Amino acid sequence: MLIAFSVAPSGSPSDGSARDDASVHDAVAAAVRVVRESGLPHRTTSMFTEIEGPDWDTVMDVVKRATEAVMPFGSRVSLVLKADIRPGYSGELDAKIDRLEAAIDDADG
Repeated sequence: MLIAFSVAPSGSPSDGSARDDASVHDAVAAAVRVVRESGLPHRTTSMFTEIEGPDWDTVMDVVKRATEAVMPFGSRVSLVLKADIRPGYSGELDAKIDRLEAAIDDADG
């Protein structure tokens, strides 16, 4: 199972602190730290973090904990999630990209 998610705070933190530049990188870093500590295969890009796990419970637990890690940075949290549910497959975090690259190479000649 692959999950792509993005989590970000909005509003002012309960302690009244706020960044002048409206950047959320500290909050995102807290979420990515949770993902890395999970030990699951993952990839972070400028827009999303992808996680691969064996089942719903495992992957969604990491997403939940990552979301909770962002909560102190705002009065609310926004979560965007996309899932690719394909039972019986693993290694798809990279395999999907490998198949795409092969298809591009085949089309090019």
